[in-house]
Amino acid sequence: MIEKIEHLKREQNAIILAHNYQLPEVQDVADYTGDSLGLSIQASGTDAEVIVFCGVHFMAETAALICPDKLVLEPHRNAGCLMADMITVRQLREWKRRHPDAAVVCYVNSTVEIKAESDLCCTSANSVKVVQSIPEDRPILFIPDKSLGDWTAKQSGRELMLWEGYCPTHHRILSEDIYKAKAAHPDAVVMVHPECTADVIALADEVFSTGGMGRYAAESAAREMIVGTEIGMLHRLRKDNPGKTFYPASPLADCVNMKLNTLEKILWSLEDRVYEVRIPEELAERARRPIERMLAL
Repeated sequence: MIEKIEHLKREQNAIILAHNYQLPEVQDVADYTGDSLGLSIQASGTDAEVIVFCGVHFMAETAALICPDKLVLEPHRNAGCLMADMITVRQLREWKRRHPDAAVVCYVNSTVEIKAESDLCCTSANSVKVVQSIPEDRPILFIPDKSLGDWTAKQSGRELMLWEGYCPTHHRILSEDIYKAKAAHPDAVVMVHPECTADVIALADEVFSTGGMGRYAAESAAREMIVGTEIGMLHRLRKDNPGKTFYPASPLADCVNMKLNTLEKILWSLEDRVYEVRIPEELAERARRPIERMLAL
């Protein structure tokens, strides 16, 4: 399968992007592995004509927004994001109607329709900077992740109105899991993702996006680390840092949707050119604006 995939990639001038939470064999066959926005930006700088995005649907949408000249394929059409689905356009418009002076900051883990209704996008790495760029007298609606929003509010010193969305995978990591992991590995540094609950974050030594985790693991003198994010991240950390040991904060932090992409699905995607991500141009134009404003910061 890998030989066939490599042949089709060369034949079609295609690249494979894999999010850090993908299956190990999917990460290993990818040309680039990383976080969702970073992968799209990386792909935009290549001469590839085809992108096979192994992640969840909003990530492939973001790639289609940032790389409008490329064909974007997602291997599994049902690889969605539960958090992204926790807010609808109708709900957001009603919230905006009740707070007409507010700026809408949208976590990039959102659908293209939600991005199109927002003023600024953010990532888990830059949410504090994005929020601080907004005038202090302007109210802020933060969507859809209340955990990232709560952490961002504390770090930025800004008061945010938070939507009640969350990542079910990160919320499976409990404070008792951190206590148990620290007891079992007392010398390990605890690093967690800001999508975790506030009580878990309070027990961590470091709070990072997946990209930040990768950089910290490479640069830190620590030899052992407890990792509070989706368990697919451990494959990349172990692969990039063979001399260090990484422990999952919880084995239950496993995103089923992320694991829908397989080598078979990648092969079929290249063979049949499925499933193409198409975004109407008017919607794409509106959805690009908050991303462009974020990148301009």
